[in-house]
Amino acid sequence: MSSFQPAARALSSARSIPSGGGIAVGGSRHPVSIWTQRLALRATSLRAVSAPAFPMLVSPAMAGTDRPARRGAVALTGIAKRFGEVSVLRDVDLDVRAGEFITILGPSGCGKSTLLRIIAGLEPQSEGTVAIDGMPMDGLAPDKRDIAMVFQSYALYPHLTVAENIAVPLRMRRLTRLQRLPGAGVFRGVRSTNGSIAEAVRSVAATLRLESLLDRKPSQLSGGQKQRVALARAMVRQPRAFLMDEPLSNLDAELRVHMRAEIAQLHRELGATFVYVTHDQAEAMTMSDRVAVILDGQLRQIGSPAVLYRDPDDLRVAQFVGTPRINVFPAVATPVGIGVLGMPVARDSGLAIGTRLQAAIRPERLAVTTGAGIPGRIVFRENLGSDLFLHIVLHGMASPAIVRCDPSALEATEIGATVQIRFPAEHLLLFDGDGRRIARDG
Repeated sequence: MSSFQPAARALSSARSIPSGGGIAVGGSRHPVSIWTQRLALRATSLRAVSAPAFPMLVSPAMAGTDRPARRGAVALTGIAKRFGEVSVLRDVDLDVRAGEFITILGPSGCGKSTLLRIIAGLEPQSEGTVAIDGMPMDGLAPDKRDIAMVFQSYALYPHLTVAENIAVPLRMRRLTRLQRLPGAGVFRGVRSTNGSIAEAVRSVAATLRLESLLDRKPSQLSGGQKQRVALARAMVRQPRAFLMDEPLSNLDAELRVHMRAEIAQLHRELGATFVYVTHDQAEAMTMSDRVAVILDGQLRQIGSPAVLYRDPDDLRVAQFVGTPRINVFPAVATPVGIGVLGMPVARDSGLAIGTRLQAAIRPERLAVTTGAGIPGRIVFRENLGSDLFLHIVLHGMASPAIVRCDPSALEATEIGATVQIRFPAEHLLLFDGDGRRIARDG
C-alpha cells in the first residue's frame, strides 16, 4: 500500500480539524505538516501524470493564450448515421460560423438530436467528419472537444446547491481526484483554486441573475431557474461552442417566450457559437442567425429565418416553417400562365403546357374579395385578438384553405357564409410534382 492511500482515507473520514494543528483520524492525531508533505507530493505527481499545468486547465481566453477571440466554428462533412439497417442521417454537410447562433429545426425523429450528439462526441458517426476550429474531432472523447451541452432535462445534481452545480465542471478540470476529497480544502493550493472557482461561479451567476439562488437546491427552483442554472454550468468554463438540445421543451408557454429572449440576449453578450436543436419553429425563427431544416434525416435547406419563410427551396420546408401552415393548391401550366383550381393566374411557370405543379401561398397573402375569385364556404373562425384566421372549404380541396384577415372582419364573416378568395400572382410559390421549387423569378 502506497503512503498516499491512508492520507486519502484520512481526508475522507476526518470529521474535524482541531485547533491544535492536527487531523483527527481514528482517535489519533497526526501533525498537519506530515500530511501536508505527503498530500502535496502526491497531488504534484498526479497533476504531472494526469493533467496539464494549471493555466491550461482554464479556458484559453482566461489563460491568456494567443488563440483567436472568435472561435467555435463547426464543420460537418458528409455526416451519415445508421443504427443497423436504419439510416437516421444521410450526407449532412453543415458549416457553422464562429460566434453564430444556428438552430437545427425538424420534427421528432428526423435525426436532429443525433446530429447534435455526433458534434458533442456522445455518438459516433457512421460516415463523414467533424471539425471544430479546423481541427478534426473524429474519435475524440467529449471532454477533449472543449464544448458544453445543455440538455432538455437540465441534469442538475439534486444534492448540490446551485453554486455547487455550477462549479462542477471547473472542479473536475482544475482539481485532481485527491484534491476533490472532503477536507482537502485546508491546503493552500486547493484553497487558492477553490477561490478562483468561486469567483467564476459568482461572475456567471451575475450574468444570469442567479446570485440570490446560489445556496438553494434544485428542488427549490422553478423550471426557468433550473434552466438558467444549466446554462450557467455550461457557461462557467467558457467553451468553444454551446450545444443545446431542446432546452425549453419542458417549460410552460409563457416561460418559453421569456427564456427565448434571455437565451438570445445571452448569445449577443457572449458572442459564442450556439448550436440549438428544436422542433419548435417559433424558437428557431425568433432566436437564430440561421436555421438548418432537417427532414427525414436530410438537410433540406439552411438560411436566415426570413429566407426560409419567404423563399423556401422545398415544399416540405415551406410546409414545416410557418404558422398557420402554408396553403398548397394543385395547379397546371397553361398558355397564359397557370390555372389554380380552374382560376387563371398570370404567372409563368416555365413548364410545358399541361404540366401539373403545386402552387403554395401563405395565409396572409390570400385575399377575401367581393369580386372575381374562387368560391368557398367558411367552416371555422380563429379569433386570436390581433389576428383572425378563416378556414374556407374550396371545391376540389380535401382540406380547407386558411386566410389571415384583419380582426375587424370578424363581424362581417359568419360560419357557413360563402366568400370569394383571390390568389395574388406575385405571392405564389411554385413547386414541381416532387416538391422542388421552380419559377423563382415568376
